[in-house]
Amino acid sequence: MTAGLATLPPGADSAPGARPVTPHQPATDAASTAAARVDSPGYHYWLSHVLAAGGCSRPVRLAGHLHTLDPATGTVASSRSTETLPDGVIYTPCGDRRASVCPACAETYRADTYHLVRAGLVGGKGTPDTVAAHPCVFVTFTAPSFGPVHTRVIDRRTGRVKPCRMRRRITRCPHGRVLACPQRHPEGAPCLGRPLCSECYDYERHVIWNGWAGELWRRTTIAVTRTLRRDHGPHVRLSFAKVAEYQARGVVHFHALIRLDGLDPADPDTVIPPPAGLSAADLDQAISRAAAQTTFCTPPHPQRPDGWRIAWGDQLDIRPVNHAGELTDTAVAGYLAKYATKSTEATGHVSRRITSETIGGYADHQTHAGTLISACWELGANPHDVGKLDGTGRPFHPEANRPLTPQRAEWSATYGRLRRWAHMLGFGGHFATKSRRYSTTRKALKAARRHWRRSHHHRPAGFDTAEHTDEETTLVVNTLSYAGIGYRTTGDEWLALAAAAQAREQRRTAKEETTTTRLAS
Repeated sequence: MTAGLATLPPGADSAPGARPVTPHQPATDAASTAAARVDSPGYHYWLSHVLAAGGCSRPVRLAGHLHTLDPATGTVASSRSTETLPDGVIYTPCGDRRASVCPACAETYRADTYHLVRAGLVGGKGTPDTVAAHPCVFVTFTAPSFGPVHTRVIDRRTGRVKPCRMRRRITRCPHGRVLACPQRHPEGAPCLGRPLCSECYDYERHVIWNGWAGELWRRTTIAVTRTLRRDHGPHVRLSFAKVAEYQARGVVHFHALIRLDGLDPADPDTVIPPPAGLSAADLDQAISRAAAQTTFCTPPHPQRPDGWRIAWGDQLDIRPVNHAGELTDTAVAGYLAKYATKSTEATGHVSRRITSETIGGYADHQTHAGTLISACWELGANPHDVGKLDGTGRPFHPEANRPLTPQRAEWSATYGRLRRWAHMLGFGGHFATKSRRYSTTRKALKAARRHWRRSHHHRPAGFDTAEHTDEETTLVVNTLSYAGIGYRTTGDEWLALAAAAQAREQRRTAKEETTTTRLAS
């Protein structure tokens, strides 16, 4: 088997069009560079080379050498340089899970999440099929209220949009603003999630809750397990898959599939059915009790010596998963996979990590997201650095490399994280997580996809696939370094993304035809 980032076919050094035609020449526009690339003799070889990145919008370019080793002796049998490849680099996907950043990589992440979640519901991919009979519920945990905001709620009975905040008695806040809104907001309205009174809204508690939401989830799962073991014996265990989603107001809430398993003390790694008599209703009761009782306070802060109280909101939705009903395994897996590729888009804010040099462009108190970012930055300021100067007589900067004293280490592990994750409005957790024994792993899915690609990818004439997938014949060690990000020209980007989109459309059509044929038969 060939291990590494790329597999070079024999004769790659002399492949036609191995060196680019246009990347190192000044291009007048994207159309001209695309036309020059298509007219070049090595276009198809270049296209097959860049498609290894899966249509990534901003692939990482790597340059260096690839050494083929003899597995028996460990000696270098041959070496090749990426200079012999098109553009002189290897293109690899960026791997970003956010659809707003890279749709192609996000689609791969979504598909992996779908298979990972569904395998934990019906089995397969190393998970026993018996899990389909285990009690399982779909739970939505929400955050508490930090102040009234504009909302859009659809009446389940009539299907109509309800008034935003209709009140019989019109009241005003201490700042004189009316705390009511009779409008029926359309989907995507800019006001959704914005507070009725920004001065009354508790922005500090909002970002603190985001920062400690992951810890609240951890404590809740522990509480559910303890409740079940106290009421039904020690041989029960929770398995879950969870995704985080941003509400329009900028706070995260969690969607989770929670499955009840048995525990074999002699072999704790196996997944077995729970004790007889346990049902989804017992799991529902344990989760409801744990969500209501789990609460804690954050560490002391200069602005709040007693810390902030962290607890779930009043809205808790628990529904059993019915493989034959409305809440099927495919519907739930698709729902979780969809939100695994989302980020802060719902709040109207999208950015990369914020630093002391860029905070001024984001901490805008005139906007809801800007005020949240400002709250993260202010609460995350290290009190041990306030008023201090560095060796040059200038104030300390949060990103500067300084000795990590115990006080600084403690602060970095708690409130200091708010600055690091200010671009995520304080939330620094993973957007898609699972327990260890819920189902397969992303690593296993990536390995299976890599093996399939090596077995089915188009190779030049004379290339022996079996020879390059035999684990005992070939071992490739790469010594590659970062050479840049993105395609060399806009024309190259057009061609690569168009070819990748066409390939995805062909796969989608083939999948629909296969499904239609299966249903017809």
